[in-house]
Amino acid sequence: MATLQVLGSRQTPAARTNQGCVAHIDGASKSYGPVQALVDFNFEVRAGELVALLGPNGAGKTTAIKLLLGLAIPSRGKVSVFEGDPASTVTHTRVGAMLQVGRVPETLKVWEHIDLFSSYYPNPLPLAETLAIAGLEDLRNRKFGVLSSGQKQRVLFALAICGNPDLLFLDEPTVGLDVEARHLLWDEIRKLVARGKTVVLTTHYLEEADALADRVGVINKGTIIAEGTPAEIKSRTAGKKIRCITQLSPAVIKEMPGVSGVQQDRGAVVIHTSSAEEVLRGLLRLDSEISGIEVSSAGLEEAFLELTRESN
Repeated sequence: MATLQVLGSRQTPAARTNQGCVAHIDGASKSYGPVQALVDFNFEVRAGELVALLGPNGAGKTTAIKLLLGLAIPSRGKVSVFEGDPASTVTHTRVGAMLQVGRVPETLKVWEHIDLFSSYYPNPLPLAETLAIAGLEDLRNRKFGVLSSGQKQRVLFALAICGNPDLLFLDEPTVGLDVEARHLLWDEIRKLVARGKTVVLTTHYLEEADALADRVGVINKGTIIAEGTPAEIKSRTAGKKIRCITQLSPAVIKEMPGVSGVQQDRGAVVIHTSSAEEVLRGLLRLDSEISGIEVSSAGLEEAFLELTRESN
């Protein structure tokens, strides 16, 4: 499948003036026994951008991040970060990571964790600033083990940023956060990018990638299948969504011309189509009692589903 080319992005002034490549995966393959996690994988991270990696479970996102962090070695191909070895100590002092793996000692207080992690870096943020960015000022003296899942997630974010890294990896950063906390974290991530930081984001919340990313890479079966701005990715699905309450079965609707997919949504159905007007006329003709009709443009989720479905 042809890969979308990047034609433009919502980049910060820092990104526009510094288009250097800070991390690069070149023709990498990675196998775990008989399982091929990455296949001839090519990807680059540009200075000052926020790039999101999207893909279904098992697509290869985690393996790609491990290569860039020096936590795994490719079976074939090359990986570089800041033009050096991802596993080197020099590289690590410029990189921060928030991962969904590993354990954090539960008996240390929040400020103790941050203070310890900060000591690994040559130019860390002041403790008070890290606490403020992560929204942890009122929790600084709490032990990690007594925190809620959302509060622990904020501590993991603090540990990722406390070293003032140039390159930041955020793996599912808002899991466990409520809507308000999620949007507050989005604001802090935007501020980091505005300061010239480079961010690699992996998330299952596609609206998160849509809201934050300058560029999106879609992974499936170990390879990049599409790449571009969120708008360019969404343009792959130039269709509409029709949500309605109807007596027609999904099977009947799916056979209608112009319908690409049908989903049940509580007592309604959601219809994906490239010909909304034609489908609406057909629905009204077949079901005079149809109600609750809503028509909206397809979003990043629809484009993601279509891209991964096409590549299977």
